[in-house]
Formats: sequence, structure tokens, C-alpha cells
Amino acid sequence: MATMLVSASSFDNYKYSYQFLFSRSKLHCSKTLATKLPGVRFRVSPGSKFRVFCESKMQELQIRRCSPLLEKESLSSNGALVSEEWKAVPDIWRSSAEKYGDQVAVVDPYHDPPSTMTYKQLELEILDFTEGLRVIGLKPEEKLALFADNSCRWLVADQGIMAMGAINVVRGSRSALEELLHIYNHSESVGLVVDNPEFFNRLAGTFCSKATMRFIVLLWGEKSCLASDETLDVPIFSYKEIMELGRESRVALIDSHDARQGYKYEAISSDDIATLVYTSGTTGNPKGVMLTHKNLLHQVGNLWDTVPAEAGDRFLSILPTWHAYERACEYFIFTHGIEQVYTSVRNLKDDLRHYQPQYLISVPLVYETLYSGIQKQLSTSSTARKLIALSFIRVSLAYMELKRIYEGLYLTRNQKQPSYLVSMLDWLWARIIAAILWPLHVLAKKLVYEKIHSAIGISKAGISGGGSLPMHIDKFFEAIGVKVQNGYGLTESSPVIAARRPYCNVLGSVGHPIQHTEFKIVDAETDEILPPGSTGIVKVRGPQVMKGYYKNPLATKHALDEDGWLNTGDIGWIAPHHSVGRSRRCGGVIVIEGRAKDTIVLSSGENVEPLEIEEAAMRSSLIQQIVVIGQDQRRLAAIIVPNKDEVLQAAKNSSIVDADAVDLGRDKMTSLLYEELKKRTSECLFQIGPILIVDEPFTIDGGLMTPTMKIRRDRVVAQYKEEIANLYKSWM
Repeated sequence: MATMLVSASSFDNYKYSYQFLFSRSKLHCSKTLATKLPGVRFRVSPGSKFRVFCESKMQELQIRRCSPLLEKESLSSNGALVSEEWKAVPDIWRSSAEKYGDQVAVVDPYHDPPSTMTYKQLELEILDFTEGLRVIGLKPEEKLALFADNSCRWLVADQGIMAMGAINVVRGSRSALEELLHIYNHSESVGLVVDNPEFFNRLAGTFCSKATMRFIVLLWGEKSCLASDETLDVPIFSYKEIMELGRESRVALIDSHDARQGYKYEAISSDDIATLVYTSGTTGNPKGVMLTHKNLLHQVGNLWDTVPAEAGDRFLSILPTWHAYERACEYFIFTHGIEQVYTSVRNLKDDLRHYQPQYLISVPLVYETLYSGIQKQLSTSSTARKLIALSFIRVSLAYMELKRIYEGLYLTRNQKQPSYLVSMLDWLWARIIAAILWPLHVLAKKLVYEKIHSAIGISKAGISGGGSLPMHIDKFFEAIGVKVQNGYGLTESSPVIAARRPYCNVLGSVGHPIQHTEFKIVDAETDEILPPGSTGIVKVRGPQVMKGYYKNPLATKHALDEDGWLNTGDIGWIAPHHSVGRSRRCGGVIVIEGRAKDTIVLSSGENVEPLEIEEAAMRSSLIQQIVVIGQDQRRLAAIIVPNKDEVLQAAKNSSIVDADAVDLGRDKMTSLLYEELKKRTSECLFQIGPILIVDEPFTIDGGLMTPTMKIRRDRVVAQYKEEIANLYKSWM
């Protein structure tokens, strides 16, 4: 008679099992090992009446990094204690699925197939995608390139990559091929998740010859549409295949205790890197911003003061989802039971009318486009209607200006506080005149503004970020009763660091710092802290500030000091505190005036490095100096100091003027320089629009150049501020 005893134990990353067979006959010992087991000895006493059969097997455990709450069952079964606190971004899905399970989370009407998912369905989709990535061999801490545009599947892929402890490297389909290749190789990505066959076919030739890919995942479309001759040696998986692999593996793990024992489960740490977001650098090559789960979760937990969203509210998503601004806002809104609808520039107008969203989160260019559309509609109305509407708008603009005065929301940088008596008289005057205008403002809302509201929706607020909102746009939407809240941030800060609150919407500012965020304004030369109202370099510190630039310690050192202060590269000031007067509620709001560093952010949210364009332009003998401008504008412009002798000679050679001419008119010079600039910069990604010609060169003595002969871009822009404004007006 024999008895079988089975023992299993694990040490570090290895699992050992022993089988002992006891018999009353003679003893025998057999040892079988997959690999040697150090420290284990078998001793047999001579003459024993028992036969012992011993078998030992060793199996290396696979590490499974998990989002603690999202996959808490797996961690709990492994003996790990799971906190209910969010530690990783994908943790939000378990909480949201429990609170809002059957509510609609996402609506994606323009992809094939159109998709609508509830919160519970979205959570399961993310879990399946996560497991599918594990099945095809993606490992924790590996980088996976996610090159795609906004869609519900982008969201699933993004969260699936994060949930298994890998790091996603994001970019959109509009980026240049060379830039995408640089990002892929620099990030050391092991595979590619791509939007659709058309986009991949554009990448295929270059990527398959210059990048190493273990696998490719196709989010939309059919694999049969891919350029197969380019991908013979790389496994390709469709979105559905990844989901099926993940679903089957999850079912197998749930059903089999032994299968689960083959893994060692580890929780993702909040300090682990969640994503690499490449942003423009001063050298021309994009830099990889390392954002941790903690960075992004700070945004999730602290944006409600700015956007007090409620379950059932509807948001329209129009920005690229890889953009840090759109991304952080999405993570935030999904923790509050929001329905998100994916739209595009082409469909925005119709979707605003159809879906009537409570919120729109976008860049200034979208609000400028809405403003232009309203103005165009008014201009095409009959003369009487146009006159009435414009008169009402002027009344409302005046009324809201007065309202800001008596409510204490009138921005000023003056540090001197007005006297109590003057403040009372100012308040009384504003209150009386506003009361006179109020009936007309109410009538305007009834006759004119309600129709505008029904066309653009946005019943609660439009949130603007990614650039400065033009003041006339800001005032117009305030006048017609559409609340627009401007915010401020950088990719390096995950991104939001300041925003205007609904109850303190100070026009002309980017609002107060969000919670747990510190601001200071320092002198560009001495780094000394400047008093409120003084202009200087904006520095910020808080939990949302990046870990650093990937594989770029020098750039990290320049951006982040030892105390954790991030140099934003922007110029701004902090409004002084007043206890009385028209600015009494404005104290502490941040005002951004421009960028000290060279990067230009267009109103579309696109980042432009002007150095490449300027270097291309300077190859022309006709151009002595050039400064590319365009911060918060629709497109770039340039300020040019011409080489007049060369320009005149070129005009003669082209028969623009007679051979004996001694001067060239301003219009002819502008036209000639514009064509020269267009030719020289034709290979640049961004093109120059209007140009401003100035006669005086930029010099050190004039304060427009540094001692090392570098042009002070911010000072040039400040000196020609009025001319630049007129330049853009005439170009429009």
C-alpha cells in the first residue's frame, strides 16, 4: 500500500514541486529536476523499510504587472493586499464600472463599425486588450508605440498598454514620417499599434527597413488592406484578434487555479512611467516627456474645481487623444460618469447641434472658428436683423464689462490698492449703469442669443487650453452667455497647472493654480523671485510635473531644478491681491504673455520650432535677419530685416524695376521677399504667411540681441507689437 504526498512552494521567481511516494517495501529515491535545485539534499538511512520516490520540478514564474484595482482579483488570489486607492491610471475603470456600469461612456459614430460602449463594456474591453497584449508577448516596462488618432479603440489600446505595466509612446497620424521613425527608435519601442491600413502603408517601407518590430496591431480596418510585401516577417494582429486572444486567456486563467499559479503578480506603482509623450525641443528633435501614473492621477483628482461635471453630462472630443491636454481631461471625465462623443473638425458644427454637449474641451482655434461662423451668419442676415443683433451684442459687451467691475473680476497688474471710498464709488457707478443696460441684455438673450446657443450647444462651459484665447473671442462669448474657461499647462506638467474656475472666470488670465500646484515668477537673468504684477519667467512645481525627458538628462537638468521647479519657458505675471475694488477677486490669477523659449504654439495647438525655418530663410542673400512669429495665431508670420542692396539687385535682375533704379517700393519689396521666403522654406513642415519688413537691424546696443549675438525673440515681438497686430488683421 502506498501514499502520495504532493508539496508545492515558491522561492523568488521560481516554483518548485515535490512528489513523495511512501511504501512499506524497500526504499528507492529518484530525483528529476528541470534545473538544479540549490540547497536541497536527500538523505536515506540504510536498511529502511520504506521506499521513497522523490520528484522535484522547477518552473520559472512569469511576472504579471497589474493595475491594482482593475485586476484586484488576480492580486488578491496571490496574497497581495489591494488598496481601494487609485495607484495606476487604469484603476479608474473599476471604480467607474461599479458606479456607472450601464451608462453610456463613449460614442464613436464615424468609424467602421460605429461604436457605443457602456462603462462596464469599456472596462471589459480594456481587460481583454490588456490580456491580449500579454499573450502576444509584450512585457512590463517595454515600450509600445501607439500611432493613431482619437477613437474609442485608441482609448482601449492606451489603457490596455498601461494596465499591464508597459509604457505607451503616442503620436498621431498627421506627424511627419521622419518624426514618427525618430520617436519609435528613440523610445526603443518593441512593437507598433497603428490606426488603419492607409496610415500604416505610408509608414511600412521606412519602418520595416529602419525599425525593429516584434509585432503590429491594427486598430481599424482589415489586414488584407496592408502592404503585405513590406511586413512578411512581422506578425500582424487585428484589434478583434487581440480581443479574442485576451478573452480566451482570461477565461482560462479564471477557470484554472494551476494556470494562475504559473505567474507572479505585481502591482503597478504610482511612480512607474505610464507614457512617453514626445514634444518639440529647441534642437529640432522631439523630446520624450516621461509621465508617471502619479502625474496623470493628479489631473484626474484635481480638475473638478474647473470642470464640475456630473454623471450624464455629455462632452465632445475633437482634439487628438494623444495630446496631453485631451488625454488628461478624458481620464478625468470618465471618473464622473460622462458620455463622450468623438467628433472631428469636419463634423463639429453638426455634432454640436445634434448632441448639445454640456462641455467642449478644445484649443483656441476651435472657439475662433465658432466665432467666425457666428459673425458670418450675422453678416449674411438682412440689414435690419444685422443692425439689431450687432447693437444688442455691443450692449451686452458693455453690460458684462460693468458686471466684472462690480463683481471684482476686472484684471489689473497695478500693485497699488484703491481707497475704500474710490472703490465704493466705482462699484456704485458700475452697478447703476449695468442696471440700466440689464433689460436690453435680457431681451438680447431672448431674441438673438438663444438661437446661437441652440446651434452650438455648450450649455455649461467651453474649456480652452493649448494656447492663449484672444481677448475679443473671450469677451464675445461672455457677452452672449457662453461660458469659456481658459487654462494653461504643458506636456511636461501632464498638462494642466492653472485654469479659470466657473465662479472666478477672470478674462485675460489663465486662472488660479489648480490644487497642490505652486507658481513663481522669476527674473530671466538672476532667477530672483519677482513681486506680483511683475513680468518674468513662469516656474511651476507640483505632483503633475514630469519625471524628466527620456534618455536626455541634459535637457531634464535645464528644465527641472533640484527643488522640483519646472521652467515653463513662458513669460507671465501673477495678479496682485486687493481687498477692495474692481480687482478684489483677481489676486493670484496667472497671466501668460508669451514664450521666452523659441517654441511657438499656434492657436491650433501645434508646436513649431522656428529655428529650422529661420535657418532655411537665412540661406538667402536677400535676408539679413529674420524672426518667425505666430504665438497663439492661426499661422506663422515673419519679421524681416532685408539686405536692401541685394533685394534691389534681385529686382533689377527680374525686371521688376528698371536697371537704373536706386530704390524699391515697400510693396514690391514685400512681394519679392515673400516669394524668396516661400522658395527657401518650401521643404519645411510649416510655411510663413504674412511678413513684416523693418528697416532697423536687431543689435546688441538696441537691446534686441544678446551679447552672444542671439536675437531676443520676445523683445522683438514686444517692440513691434502694434505692427504685428495690424499685420495679422490685414492678412485676415
